[in-house]
Amino acid sequence: MGSTIASFMFFWAIFRQYCPYEVRHFLTKYTQRIMSFFYPYIKVSVHEYTGDRLKRSDAYAAVEAYLSINSSKTAKRLKAEVTKDSSNLVLTMDEYERVTDVFQGIQVRWVASKVVPHGQSMYPQQEKRYYRLTFHKRYREIVTGAYLKHVMKEGKEIKARNRQRKLYTNGSGSKWPFYKQSMWSHIVFEHPATFETMALDPDRKQDIIEDLLTFSKSKDFYARIGKAWKRGYLLYGPPGTGKSTMIAAMANLLNYDVYDLELTAVKDNTELRKLLIETTSKSIIVIEDIDCSLDLTGQRNKKEEKSSEDDKEKLEKETRKEVKEEGSSKVTLSGLLNFIDGLWSACGGERLIVFTTNYVEKLDPALIRRGRMDKHIELSYCSFEAFKVLARNYLKLEAHPLFDKIEELLKETKITPADVGENLMPKSPLADPAKCLSNLIQALEEAKEAAMKAEKEAAMKAEKEAAETVDKQADTKKTEKEPTTTAANGERADTTTKGHVKEDARQPQENGDARKPSENGHAESRLELA
Repeated sequence: MGSTIASFMFFWAIFRQYCPYEVRHFLTKYTQRIMSFFYPYIKVSVHEYTGDRLKRSDAYAAVEAYLSINSSKTAKRLKAEVTKDSSNLVLTMDEYERVTDVFQGIQVRWVASKVVPHGQSMYPQQEKRYYRLTFHKRYREIVTGAYLKHVMKEGKEIKARNRQRKLYTNGSGSKWPFYKQSMWSHIVFEHPATFETMALDPDRKQDIIEDLLTFSKSKDFYARIGKAWKRGYLLYGPPGTGKSTMIAAMANLLNYDVYDLELTAVKDNTELRKLLIETTSKSIIVIEDIDCSLDLTGQRNKKEEKSSEDDKEKLEKETRKEVKEEGSSKVTLSGLLNFIDGLWSACGGERLIVFTTNYVEKLDPALIRRGRMDKHIELSYCSFEAFKVLARNYLKLEAHPLFDKIEELLKETKITPADVGENLMPKSPLADPAKCLSNLIQALEEAKEAAMKAEKEAAMKAEKEAAETVDKQADTKKTEKEPTTTAANGERADTTTKGHVKEDARQPQENGDARKPSENGHAESRLELA
């Protein structure tokens, strides 16, 4: 037996050495075709790289992640590595290792293999790795249909659980001079916030959690109703109420990446569209303090007010002047609206778009309407239920005698969760829970006094303004009456003057009439003398 094998190997070596490559390739090809008529198994290969090797195959990565769970239990030779975007050590099959998988009672085999390049070359060539799936031909439809879909789905979920989540930010467009360089830069996202630690009423918290989880599982629903798989959230409320913490808790709940979009660094609407295209699925796109980012709130009002031709020309001159300014953002309200729910917003799926603002009334209604910002979440001042969450987080307290006093003060005082947390935080190793709670009570009382004082000052100011308004109205009425009185007096004076003029006119006539009789008398006396 040994001599037979040795002889076979000798002749095989001679055959490979002296037989031309073309002949061997021809014989191998047709031998495989002949064997396929008798061989009952089908083989499917999944290569690591396809095409021009620019990008690793998503199918290969999914199969690798799927087999990492199965192979770690059954394979005898494993290799350990930390893959890209993964925070855990992943065990995968070593080269030429074989594992068996069972799906719906069907047994299939996976083999990890590679192709080592032969021949001489001026440049080093990398080996080509691949996975080969082998199964009986009677199960072709089940394996090529349901089983491979199952492998891809499970593999992607395993990859999502193992990957490192990232926090992205955009910079100035002038910093991207190289072709195909990403417009986003990132670091590992390690924010510890969760909904369990958020200072929020339990009912509202549960409502938000259910809304988020329902969205993450609604791919088929969004496809059925004909909408892009995205959802908008508007977080508004006073500073210090936990808007940024809410975003971090949403990312940790859904295992999403976070894209923090700085609008002032975006050159124009085209650049904004490019940034959207480069975002990935399973992500949250955040624009914080959108009312302060750009002047997007009053553009429509400005256009309506500029109605005359002179105003239009002035506006055009100002626009040309702004265009000439370097480094200024040209993002418009229309561009932002298209970014949120235009045609380009559908490139990719499973995205959340989150806006935060301290003054929701300043935003354009078109920007926050349903369909763009689907869910509006108000984060207001600290309630007693939110305080209990903070007390459990900071002091590990579920109950305390001072809680009743704090509950009464919280009903009468407006204080943010950030201020409550600062007062509950121990400032020294000797600080006990009672002291921290006393500090909070003192802060609440001071806030209450300050609020009462502010109310009194506001009331006095309002009274003063009201009195000034009444005085102004009285002065206005008095001023309106004076011209009327002067006009009436003027009419009377004119009438009196006219009367005197008439009397003066009559007097000469009367004097003339009086002189006439005397003159007649003198004439008569002269006749008598004659």
